[in-house]
Amino acid sequence: MDAATQNEDPGFTIRRLLREQPRAALGTLLGETGEPYVSLAMVTVDHDAEPVLLISDLADHTRNIRRDPRVSLLFDGTAGLAVALTGARASVQGRAVCIDGDERLAKRYVAHHPDAELYLGFKDFHLFKVRIEKAHLVAGFGRIHWVEGEKIRFDTSGTAALAAAEAEIVAHMNEDHADAVQLYAERLLGRTGGGWKLTGVDPEGADLRREGETARLWFDKPVHDAESCRVELVRLVKRARAMAQEVAAGTSG
Repeated sequence: MDAATQNEDPGFTIRRLLREQPRAALGTLLGETGEPYVSLAMVTVDHDAEPVLLISDLADHTRNIRRDPRVSLLFDGTAGLAVALTGARASVQGRAVCIDGDERLAKRYVAHHPDAELYLGFKDFHLFKVRIEKAHLVAGFGRIHWVEGEKIRFDTSGTAALAAAEAEIVAHMNEDHADAVQLYAERLLGRTGGGWKLTGVDPEGADLRREGETARLWFDKPVHDAESCRVELVRLVKRARAMAQEVAAGTSG
């Protein structure tokens, strides 16, 4: 765990995990006995950072949620660490609410998980949003916190215009500024390989994907509409280009 993570606000550390992890372990209560049941779920989060799931009626976890909406989601940020237990992970507790018919969130989910587009139209697949009540954060030795939901969620007051423009922003960046998206991945995020695409924007940053690999680009300050998002994306690509020029100058020198 680096010093920056050590000094982060616990609520933000949890929100960062939610925004950066594309999957989570989903805990539900099994049948009438209430036995714990854990499964794998592909997740995206809304602009407020609350998790969104697309799950089938054929799955046990969906039937469990229909009986009892209480769930727990484990977001694991320890992958790749030499000592896994020094990394951050958060168990998010809340209630899953069916949000079928929310076209914006359906599009956002599919943008983050393109293979899900096939299932979205099936009658036995449903969108759920988890209303966060609290979360338990473990982020290394001595950094253990219970955090209430209001300290985790991002306040989206005044950001409705950004949510409405998100799909258009993403399409514009991928179609007209693919070189900028590639620079974000290579220079700002240290990722390799071509074909990176933007999958979403929210007030705190942007999400990228290349095949099965995902990455998170954080903004320096929150944005609230298409124009402020454009300004931030332009600023970041200028930073990335400056970094690329520095590397080129060092190589030629």
